[in-house]
Amino acid sequence: MIGLLFRWLVPFLALLLAAYLLPEGIIVSDYGAAAAFAFVLAVLNAFVRPVVRLLTLPLTCLTLGLFHFVINAIMFGLAATLVPGVQVVGVVPAVVGALLVSALGVLMSWFIGGGRGR
Repeated sequence: MIGLLFRWLVPFLALLLAAYLLPEGIIVSDYGAAAAFAFVLAVLNAFVRPVVRLLTLPLTCLTLGLFHFVINAIMFGLAATLVPGVQVVGVVPAVVGALLVSALGVLMSWFIGGGRGR
């Protein structure tokens, strides 16, 4: 149960932080839209992202793993497209938002101790 809350809370907080840091690039209408975004992003990361990562494996190997940033930005932008109250304007805000979600997830997993394998 804590893991599920953790997987929802990280994108929620990261989206709010990204919207604060990039007010022209990431627009969030309210907290409900941010919560819906976090849920949609978690579902996309659970079901769509593994398929995309498998299909782009040759490109990921060719770029020495840097294509993962592009995949993260695509998932972030797709989640923003699916949620009406969240808007990502441009590629750079999508990359920055995806990096914030990843970085905040790593930091929170260090401090909370939750994660995979438990």
